[in-house]
Amino acid sequence: MKRFLLDIGNTHTVLAECLPGGGTGPLREFETESFAARDLPQGEIAAVCVVPEMKTRLADRGIFFADASNSRGAVDFTQIDCTTLGADRVANAEALAAFYPLPGIVIDCGTAVTMELVDEKNIFRGGAIAPGRALMRRILNTATAQLPEIPLSQNIPEDVGNGTVLSIAFGVDSGCVGMIREFISVAKKKHGVVSVVLTGGDAAFFRPAFPEAAAPGADFTLRGLRIAAGW
Repeated sequence: MKRFLLDIGNTHTVLAECLPGGGTGPLREFETESFAARDLPQGEIAAVCVVPEMKTRLADRGIFFADASNSRGAVDFTQIDCTTLGADRVANAEALAAFYPLPGIVIDCGTAVTMELVDEKNIFRGGAIAPGRALMRRILNTATAQLPEIPLSQNIPEDVGNGTVLSIAFGVDSGCVGMIREFISVAKKKHGVVSVVLTGGDAAFFRPAFPEAAAPGADFTLRGLRIAAGW
C-alpha cells in the first residue's frame, strides 16, 4: 500500500507520496480552505495539521495525525508543556534532530513565523511564535481605518519608506528580518545553537539576510512528519 504525507497549514496544504529511501515524491499544493477528502489519494496517510476543523473534515479517512504525544522520532517533548504545540512544529523539530547537528533551531516562515529549538540531548526546549509578513499586513489593514493591505515583495527594503506603502513595507519586512535575527541571537547566546535552518513558504525572502542558515528542500516538514509517523 502506498503511503502519503500531508501538511495542513493555515493557508496552504501540501501532499506528497513517500518514496523508498526516505524521500518524497512531487509536492502537490492546495488551498486549505477548499481542501477536502476527495483530494486525498488511496493509501496510508500521515498528517500534521494546525487547523482543527480539518481534522473533523477528514475524520473518516483513518489518518495518523502526528503531535507531540505520539511522535515516534528521537526528540523528547516531555520536558515542557507541549499540549498545545503545533504539529508542524513537532515535525520540524524531528527533521532538525535527524538531519542537522544539535543544538539547533528551525525557523519556519509562513502565515506565522515559528522557531523550534532542540538541544544536544534531543530535548525540545521551546521556541517562538510571531505573525508572518502577510499576516502583519492584513492586521494593519483590518485594525486601522486608513492603512492599505500591500502586496508582498521579494526584496528586503534598504531604507525607510517615503510614503505610506513603502513605510509599511519597511516596517513589516525589515521588522521581520530583525525579529528573526533576534531569535537566532538569543538561541546562540542562551543555548549554544550551532545549526540554523530556514524553511517555509516565505523563506526565500529572508535567505539573503541569513546566508549562514541552512536551506532545506520544500519537503523539510514532510520529512519530519515521516519520522514522527515512524515510516
